[in-house]
Amino acid sequence: MTDRADLLQGTLDLLILKSLVAGPVHGWGISKRIRQLSEGVLEVGQGSLYPALYRLADRGWVTAEWGESAGGRRAKFYTLTAVGRRRLEEERASWRLFSGAVEQVLEAT
Repeated sequence: MTDRADLLQGTLDLLILKSLVAGPVHGWGISKRIRQLSEGVLEVGQGSLYPALYRLADRGWVTAEWGESAGGRRAKFYTLTAVGRRRLEEERASWRLFSGAVEQVLEAT
């Protein structure tokens, strides 16, 4: 559904940062975690995920290092930095303000 994709584009950084709170994880794991936590509503494709991860790394919000996945494959694992944790809280506050405002408009008579 296009609406879901549009929502995801606008909140992708927030979702990725939140998915890393539990600890380091590789790209596929991030996508899987977002899908699981949203009960299948949100799906992040590789074409959106990896450019976002590179952008977050460039900003210093995440770090990346090579490791081995549970299946024994070489994978890049992403970790939330202290700066990333602060950014997550800022993004979360902005999201709550925005979503609350949208809800007020929707509930208006």
